[in-house]
Amino acid sequence: MHQSLSFTPPHLQGPCPDPVARRHVFYVPGYDPEARTRYRHLFVRELNRHARRFGEARRPVSEAQLSPDALVQSWTVGAPAGAPGAETAYDVLLWDDIVARDFRRSRPVSVLLLVAGTLHGLAAGTLVRFYRLNWKYGNVILYPFAMVVLLTLLSVFLGTMVHAHLGDWFGHSIGLPIYLSLPLGVVAGVAWIKGIEAFLNRIFFWQLLNDWVFNWQHGQGWRPDYEARLDAFADAVLERLASRRAAGERIDEVMIVGHSSGALTAVEVAARALAREPRLGAEGPGLSLVTLGSGLPLVAMQPRARRLRADVASLVTQPHLVWCDFQAPQDWMNFPGFNPVRHLALGLCGRPVANPLIRSARFREILCPETYARVRLRPFRMHFQFLLANDRRGAYDYFAMILGPQRLRERVLAPIIGPEPAPLAAAG
Repeated sequence: MHQSLSFTPPHLQGPCPDPVARRHVFYVPGYDPEARTRYRHLFVRELNRHARRFGEARRPVSEAQLSPDALVQSWTVGAPAGAPGAETAYDVLLWDDIVARDFRRSRPVSVLLLVAGTLHGLAAGTLVRFYRLNWKYGNVILYPFAMVVLLTLLSVFLGTMVHAHLGDWFGHSIGLPIYLSLPLGVVAGVAWIKGIEAFLNRIFFWQLLNDWVFNWQHGQGWRPDYEARLDAFADAVLERLASRRAAGERIDEVMIVGHSSGALTAVEVAARALAREPRLGAEGPGLSLVTLGSGLPLVAMQPRARRLRADVASLVTQPHLVWCDFQAPQDWMNFPGFNPVRHLALGLCGRPVANPLIRSARFREILCPETYARVRLRPFRMHFQFLLANDRRGAYDYFAMILGPQRLRERVLAPIIGPEPAPLAAAG
């Protein structure tokens, strides 16, 4: 399985072994309405866990700063004292306000959009293609639709029973006239859905419903708010780098990282930044793109997503970029084995392929057996393992990748993996 996932582009540029002393990371979170409160805490907690697990000294992390336009949350991680590693500026590109607006949308409107998007996906054949890539993700996509059907049937049943009991259907019924019993039955059929709202949130019903609706709308070109944010992100990346350049600060590597739906965003931001500044990565610091547990096919395979496929084609043939896509067969919400060169109609016309490097994160190897047994049936927990500290050393290590001395290309092709520490009890 691991070998089938791996792909090294035939025209990947040669190595650049110089160690990284200063790195600038632009991280794009996924479809999350609480990104500005979640990821700072997650980063610090997991970095400390990584240090404890592997016997490394704790690295200083600055306080988070929010940009005046509230689009970028930033902090810095100091270089390790007396050990190889990079001083890293870490910028989180925020679009959780867009996601939060989706969550505030009328529930009936969201359900209608879900039904329309699902039926369209079935008619266009895209859902069948998703299933062929990863049947588990296919089930995740259809889960909200199946829940809508189930909840509708239960609501109709409950409403009918209330109407029958209050009306004049049975001998023991109360005997209210139909113009009273019928509306009360409808109210009962709707009210119980509101009553189980907390339960629906716990089983990620609304999260996955809105996520699929967003991906469908984006694939149809119906998200001008998100498109505007992509342009703002590209501008923010270039302005931040220009500011550091003007201040005489040295940067060895610029890394754009995206997880889940944020992997799609990272691809689009990288393409826009390179379109604005074509010499990015060719002059000055190296340019790297990392996509983790990507949902890129959800949009890129939609027939109308031509601009996204053009963006992907520009990155696939970009020699000044190193793009690595990390996948995981154990993660329900990614597409292990997906290769944009093979699975998307990119129209490369013979242009040499330089990207992406494709590798498995090998969760089964970097988690101890106790942890793996506990999280293997928790899809969201497994999906977030891309951002969490390892239990064991491995070629995939989020913190070694963004804070270590190796550039992305070298980290993927010839990772430096430290000694395994003494056995430790499983971490959550």
